[in-house]
Amino acid sequence: MSARVIDGRALAAEVRERVAEGVREFAAARDGDLPGLATVVVGEDAASQVYVAGKRKQTEEVGMRSIHQQLGSATPQDELLDLIGSLNGDETVDGILVQLPLPGQIDQDAVIAAIDPAKDVDGLTATNAGLLAQGRPGLVPCTPRGVLELLRHAGAELEGAEAVVLGRSILVGRPLASLLLGENATVTVCHSCTRDLAAVCSRADVLVAAVGSPRVVTADMVKPGASVIDVGINRTEDGLVGDVDFDAVAEVAGAITPVPGGVGPMTIAMLLSNTLRAASDRPR
Repeated sequence: MSARVIDGRALAAEVRERVAEGVREFAAARDGDLPGLATVVVGEDAASQVYVAGKRKQTEEVGMRSIHQQLGSATPQDELLDLIGSLNGDETVDGILVQLPLPGQIDQDAVIAAIDPAKDVDGLTATNAGLLAQGRPGLVPCTPRGVLELLRHAGAELEGAEAVVLGRSILVGRPLASLLLGENATVTVCHSCTRDLAAVCSRADVLVAAVGSPRVVTADMVKPGASVIDVGINRTEDGLVGDVDFDAVAEVAGAITPVPGGVGPMTIAMLLSNTLRAASDRPR
């Protein structure tokens, strides 16, 4: 293996240390007041339960307050919207995270739209998405923020680089493209209708895979020396694997993230960072 493996766990630990210091400074300046993150889970999806439990644990470890709301899988949409309205008006809540996916009876777009943009620590509201698209300050989705931090940590030269993003979701692909444009990269976003995907990917100095398909990125799709970020998390008979064929691509790439231990830890670290920022920016 020739590629440098980018350690997301170690970098996430550094981010959490910075957030914890920021929380201490925040509390000292506000008579002991602490930032508060509200998490909302609808239903009993096992993966969501585990993921949110990790978020809550790390929230408390950096000194912030964790406020959790667990709703049943049959919860009607109006009840969830009422809860979000209550959290919007709660002065002790600085960030709101509604865990996705939601049960079929609930319109995800309506739920996202109901969140106060100032408390939208997932960065998914139209307000924050629009600010990002225009290159203006706002709350940025956590995973794309984490990807950018990983690339910087790896020493990737983004200005003038050709960057290819596989996937166009509102969670990763679209906001990441905006972030990379902000770094003066030349960005191509690929999707299911992209022609000659391998040829497009093989031009990339920076390649980010976020399509949710096991090992779809193979060694022949990667430019020698490229920085490869694997956002995918896929459960297979071999365990958790990414969207990148790690062993083969590591022989070609210059730097690569593992799965697990790459992007995942950074996503939660960026959530904590966003919550501290939301608390600091919001009048109290």
